[in-house]
Amino acid sequence: MKIVAINGSPRKNGNTAQVLEVARREVEAAGVEFQVFQPGAKVHPCLACYHCLNTGSLRCVQTDDMVNDIIAACIEADGILLAAPVYHGGIAGGMKCVLDRLMLAAGCGVNQLHHKVGGALCTLRRSGGMETYQQLLGTMDAMEMVIVTSDYWGAVHGADPGEVQGDTEGMEVAAKLGRNMAWMVKVLAESKIPVPETHPRTMTNFIR
Repeated sequence: MKIVAINGSPRKNGNTAQVLEVARREVEAAGVEFQVFQPGAKVHPCLACYHCLNTGSLRCVQTDDMVNDIIAACIEADGILLAAPVYHGGIAGGMKCVLDRLMLAAGCGVNQLHHKVGGALCTLRRSGGMETYQQLLGTMDAMEMVIVTSDYWGAVHGADPGEVQGDTEGMEVAAKLGRNMAWMVKVLAESKIPVPETHPRTMTNFIR
């Protein structure tokens, strides 16, 4: 059993990394593997070429960043934890690029992410936490994932690296989310109830 985390911050050892480390400890203590991908700032945006969707390749045509590795890892994982800093009230740009390409390649054709366990965390200095948290959850909601929460919204406060350590409640939220995600992964793995069938959505445009 494995949970893959995507760190959407360009900072090494920044606040988002430290929040994920708290979640990691809980996940691994529960006997579930935990792997973090941090693509950094050099991530390309989605080209909207639809090659991945039209061919069913489960890969992006852009191959000179980490995104295809992330796509493959998420397809194989039992759970996915999205973590991003808040930039100007929303998801950091690099993370948005990753999510656009991941969800199109792995989720919008024959959905490879359905009924995987999902969770979200964000880090922020002051405002935009709820908006960013909801954006991350909304991404997984559209992929038919099983969303797991903590006992409060997944926003942890801190500006300079290390300041999140002072947000005691926020770090506890991250720890509980890790524990709850590991529990749900194990519940689903041991369940004798078959996973519901899924099928590609019928794309409907509003302009005729």
